[in-house]
Amino acid sequence: MQTSHDSKKFALVIHGGAGVVSRDSIPDDDAKCMQADLDMALDAGHAVLSAGGTALDAVSAAIVVLEDSPWFNAGKGSVFNAEGGHELDASVMEGHTRRAGAVAGVSTVKNPILLARSVMEKSEHVMLAGEGAEKFADTQLDIERVDPKYFDTDKRWKQLQDAKALEAEQALHTVQGTYFGTVGAVALDLHGNIAAGTPTGGMTNKKWSRVGDSPIIGAGTFATEYCGVSG
Repeated sequence: MQTSHDSKKFALVIHGGAGVVSRDSIPDDDAKCMQADLDMALDAGHAVLSAGGTALDAVSAAIVVLEDSPWFNAGKGSVFNAEGGHELDASVMEGHTRRAGAVAGVSTVKNPILLARSVMEKSEHVMLAGEGAEKFADTQLDIERVDPKYFDTDKRWKQLQDAKALEAEQALHTVQGTYFGTVGAVALDLHGNIAAGTPTGGMTNKKWSRVGDSPIIGAGTFATEYCGVSG
């Protein structure tokens, strides 16, 4: 979406994930709820950009909406790992400064995208993981914390049970999991700057603190002064 302001334009693109889930497999009522939350995320980012806000703020605002939704594999809707818990990842990057921040394997941070941004803005590092990321979150008063059970949803629990049943049936000796995508956003602001962000709950039944591509700068997220990518 874009508008004109002194011959300048802004744009915002979001995605609610990709993977093995086909549209035909999603009940109509669920699809309507997903679409409503996607629209809400667009509205949140649009409000920032139309008021002259930064691409980074727009990306953050849009992604927080998706992380707060139970319908997407990020934040509230994150999948379960093999131990029946949650390990959340996120990354963010600002194109014109090439600043970037990421977190991996957090379990008490309500909005990992905001913690990734704090890593970028308030630490000398790019990525923090696991216990270290949680300790850094302890120092950030504006990062909301939750009990790990906040991320539990019945749908994701059933997905874990289905994955474990398949694993047992096939007597697998290698890691197997179910991919249900992630979410992300890319924005261009009226100042001509670009930012991108990508959070995820990972993969169902993941083991050994597995970390995928989403929090990796240059893989899940990348931005320059010319383009932004959330994959």
